[in-house]
Amino acid sequence: MSSSSVKKAREAFWERRIGPRYSGPLHLATTISVSLLIALASASMLDDIRALEWLTIPLTFLYANLSEYLGHRGPMHHKTRFLTKVFERHSIEHHSFFTDEAATFDSSQDYKAVLFPPILLFFFIGGFAIPVGALLYWLISPNVCFLFVLTAVLYFLNYELLHFAYHADPTSWLGRLPFMSRLRQHHVTHHNRQLMTRFNFNITYPICDRIFGTLYRADA
Repeated sequence: MSSSSVKKAREAFWERRIGPRYSGPLHLATTISVSLLIALASASMLDDIRALEWLTIPLTFLYANLSEYLGHRGPMHHKTRFLTKVFERHSIEHHSFFTDEAATFDSSQDYKAVLFPPILLFFFIGGFAIPVGALLYWLISPNVCFLFVLTAVLYFLNYELLHFAYHADPTSWLGRLPFMSRLRQHHVTHHNRQLMTRFNFNITYPICDRIFGTLYRADA
């Protein structure tokens, strides 16, 4: 997309999606604070963890990485009957707002184009993390339940903060973090409209991109 097309897409997004009361910093603070409160509450419930129960952390991490990958590769980039809004919000709006040549936000008002709406955080926690955790509580043990919720919520927060950092100014302190350059390039490459439906679907760490052969290599 040309710079003029990106400008028009951003102006349309601002007019359609950002109300006069929207606060980017408040949006970001809500995501961080709610996630950390739930993580701390889960951690406070842990007691006398057995060796095998610690496996909940890496298993939940890998499960979250797979879920992130499948959700991004699937409904976010391929229109389906019941998730049309997800496709439109991501493939059309987000990928028009940010391209590989215009990947950074201009102001805190643009946070809305990067972060999930706060309501989705509560949906994720109430509709997924807590029910699955309750099932694990009943089937296995309380520690497995709370380790699952703790890891899942922190993975969600990790997802949001990394995605936020990818679209921040690369010369900022976020962009200059030692590990950020490679991860940011992985994501910015995904914003190339010729590649976005085929490569680099992991937002956080490209584990599943490597497993499923969707990691883009310029020299391939």
